[in-house]
Amino acid sequence: MPYGADEGSETVWGSSFVTALFYALTVLIWGTTWIAIRYQLGTVPVEASVVYRFALAGAILFIGLGAMGRLRVIPPGQQPWIILQALCLFSCNFICFYIATSYIPSGVVSVVFSSATIFNMINALLFHRSRPSGRILVGAFAGVVGITCLFSDTLTVAALDSNTAKGLALALLGTWFFSAGNLVSARNQRHGLQVASVNAWAMLYGAAIVALFAVFRGVPFAFDASPTYVGSLLYLAIPGSVIGFTTYLTVVHRLGPERAAYMTVLFPVVALSLSVLFEDYGFTPIAGLGLSFVLLGNVLVLMKPRLRAKDAG
Repeated sequence: MPYGADEGSETVWGSSFVTALFYALTVLIWGTTWIAIRYQLGTVPVEASVVYRFALAGAILFIGLGAMGRLRVIPPGQQPWIILQALCLFSCNFICFYIATSYIPSGVVSVVFSSATIFNMINALLFHRSRPSGRILVGAFAGVVGITCLFSDTLTVAALDSNTAKGLALALLGTWFFSAGNLVSARNQRHGLQVASVNAWAMLYGAAIVALFAVFRGVPFAFDASPTYVGSLLYLAIPGSVIGFTTYLTVVHRLGPERAAYMTVLFPVVALSLSVLFEDYGFTPIAGLGLSFVLLGNVLVLMKPRLRAKDAG
């Protein structure tokens, strides 16, 4: 469904099998990138790792699209919007999230990031005068409550001090950048710009922005040639960035930012599910309740709208 379409005009899932496939694929990929990110932490500064990730992803997109004859030239007048997308989705948000994790646990960052679905609704209302239905609002709220329950143990042990305040502020700022990037991407697609070509440019711009930030901070560009680091970098660059951002931003265009952002609630659920399988994570009753809220929210956000009587008759 194009962003801004009448909610009752067609079903969300019935509109396109490809949309459903992209939705599921994005959740699966971004729900598992936490494993690769964990292997990126160590001898290489996080800023350098982000630069390597998006420089590699952007180069792969450029080469791949060029080889297939699908690389589109971005008109000069649209380049500022591509740079803005790079600032929001491929640089500033990652800088905020990575620095935030130095102050607060990653589980708390996950809870904050799940509020992207609320941010998208607010931004859509402010910039597009698009009012979400009550069902979508309730679904989004249920999802955020569910994630809070899933990470309740992490939240309760987080110390309430100045470092926590800094971490929360940075996580919120990163989430706002991500949400704003959703709207910028939707705007670019409405102006006929191809998702993959835009991402190729924006990822390279993002890598350059983070590189400048790293140079300003005096961060050394070290590299770890171990199979673990290189393998995780390739996973983050290709499935995590080339595929993940293409599928996610396509879903943003088809379903609208409000529905698409619910995926941010599902990412930590996938990560926790893998922890159950591989790290002996035990589900507590409150975690089970949280998962129920998340699933309920997903149903409410994506379920088929009821037809009005006048439409049915």
